Amino acid sequence: MPKERGRKVIVSNRRARHDYAILDTYEAGIVLVGTEVKSLREGRASLADAFATVDDGEVFLRNLHIPEYVQGTWTNHTPRRTRKLLLHRGEIEKLIGKTKESGLALVPLALYFSDGKVKVELALAKGKKSWDKRQDIAKRDANREVAKAMGRALKGRY
Repeated sequence: MPKERGRKVIVSNRRARHDYAILDTYEAGIVLVGTEVKSLREGRASLADAFATVDDGEVFLRNLHIPEYVQGTWTNHTPRRTRKLLLHRGEIEKLIGKTKESGLALVPLALYFSDGKVKVELALAKGKKSWDKRQDIAKRDANREVAKAMGRALKGRY
């Protein structure tokens, strides 16, 4: 069987970019059991309530929902178990310092296969206030209007 190459996104957390201001991103490996990987290969997962914590110098992903593998037997996994993330020691130390001092959150942005291995894109994020969200929506709408006007101008329709 040929080796997988490239990046194949399983699931992305689009809501996170709406609710949080992303300051920094990290790529982390994740410790999984066999039936979890098989379930992910079918494209089944949910990052809706997922978050990461740093406990005793290790990073854990909590509330990631990977449904049970349909053809699994008694060895099937529990869908919402806590999973360990694999990061370099320096990255973990940075995360410990930033989450303790400034009250930032660790939010998973995407779950994907990278060269056959499951990876998590983890973001160091600060929660947005409701006025921040409204401001972002207004900015996006204004940019859309400008692009529409530019398109009309280029076609000769004012």
